Amino acid sequence: MWSRMFLPSFSWGGEPSAEERMVEGSHLRRQLPLHHASHGSPPHRFATGRNLFWVALLALASCRAQPQQPHFPAAHRDVAPIVGDTFSTEDARDRLGEAQQVMQLAGVRPGMWVADVGAGEGYYTVRLARVVGPKGRVLAEDIMPQVTDQLADRVQRQRLDNVAVRLGTPDDPKLPAHTFDRIFLVHMYHEVASPYAFLWHMREGLKPNGLVIVVDADRPVKRHGMPPEQLKCELAALNLQPVKFSMLTGGEVYLMAFRVAGPRPAPEAIQPCKS
Repeated sequence: MWSRMFLPSFSWGGEPSAEERMVEGSHLRRQLPLHHASHGSPPHRFATGRNLFWVALLALASCRAQPQQPHFPAAHRDVAPIVGDTFSTEDARDRLGEAQQVMQLAGVRPGMWVADVGAGEGYYTVRLARVVGPKGRVLAEDIMPQVTDQLADRVQRQRLDNVAVRLGTPDDPKLPAHTFDRIFLVHMYHEVASPYAFLWHMREGLKPNGLVIVVDADRPVKRHGMPPEQLKCELAALNLQPVKFSMLTGGEVYLMAFRVAGPRPAPEAIQPCKS
């Protein structure tokens, strides 16, 4: 069951946000913040006996200074605007054989756990779900609530029992740590405004032998592309090393695969690329 096999790994970063949507089997539900009282006794029990001690302790804990947010270097390059969640019609992309070629080059196999970051309407999500099969899992992430809502509806409608949908943020896709065999960034990396913060968070989602799969166009960022040398430089700053490069059939789109080649640097130690 999805709820037993996949959901526990999503609790790595604390309670889910109210905006987050998860799909469990064919049942769609909105996860709401959990309150301490919901785990046992009714709320009024917290005001009696030893529970008063825990109320005071929690109040003290909430007064502690919040940890300082990490500081990441700026992009030092152009960032393409987000143009919407529809890159092209799915029929047109299927005629080019894009997804099939990408998944074959990426080595996607039944039983794998994969993440589709910047999933949009779910073109890759639904195709990855078919390839990884019932023993595999797909996490579809996007940063726009209306997009994740629509995608969750699609997942439910098509009864994709091996898919979950998650709302991320521009700097953090909120992937569960050490979970994925493949993390896909398809036609979206050029829109990431803070690439070093994004990559710093994202790489923690990989399994030890996992790969980051980037699909983008070899053209300037302003034209919604990402020059391969710029991509390699930025991922190298996070100790991600290229292991495969392939041009896709029929145009200027390429696939590049990366693996972890060293420890994750501290945010202040990241050396940004200068374009």
